[in-house]
Amino acid sequence: MAINLEKKLEKGQRINLEKDNGTKLSEFCVGANWGAIETAGGFLGFGKKTVDVDLDLSCVLIDKAKQLCDHIYSPLYRVERLTQFGLPKGKLDTNDKALHHSGDDLEGDKGGDDGLDNEIIFVNLTKLNSNVEQIFFFLNNVGGEDFSQIPYAKIRMYEGTPTKVKEVFASYNVSAEQQFSGKRSLIMGKLYKKEEEWKFHAIGDAFDDKFLGQTIQRIVKSYI
Repeated sequence: MAINLEKKLEKGQRINLEKDNGTKLSEFCVGANWGAIETAGGFLGFGKKTVDVDLDLSCVLIDKAKQLCDHIYSPLYRVERLTQFGLPKGKLDTNDKALHHSGDDLEGDKGGDDGLDNEIIFVNLTKLNSNVEQIFFFLNNVGGEDFSQIPYAKIRMYEGTPTKVKEVFASYNVSAEQQFSGKRSLIMGKLYKKEEEWKFHAIGDAFDDKFLGQTIQRIVKSYI
């Protein structure tokens, strides 16, 4: 049955993964959508200057012992840089194949929001290792600009595919919540299990982390 009501989330809000007919949402997409930076440029201000924005949507999985047990982040991150933070090489699938990443978008939307997410993590909770209790989703900016310069950054949960959104379950306009001057990392939200039921918590906290490893350390230290 299609989801009829899209939940507009606010910072700090928690929701159940439940459809209108009472059934639980178990297979869905978590997508991040953002825009490239476009400014007036050229002779006498004619034309546009476009700066690509390379954000990375990632997630880490936390087990019942409050330990990091699995991850999804770009395989393009340098192994020696990850090693400095005690992290393994990036990958696009969790070990149990319950989560899968659509791959890197290195540019962001140009010419306005196209209605599709730039990077997507597919989630199938029925395949998830039963030892997993929390899944944190976060963004890191690979470039030099900060979030205050990016036109928009959004997260949403929906049923569908990368090229077709069937029904949106919940959406969260992160950039509408606070000022992001000097911030290059964003802990967007988490899925968490409470009394064997999965829920979602919209976090929306931004930081000045210059590398993904710093954000993961922050999650493990302060958010579990």
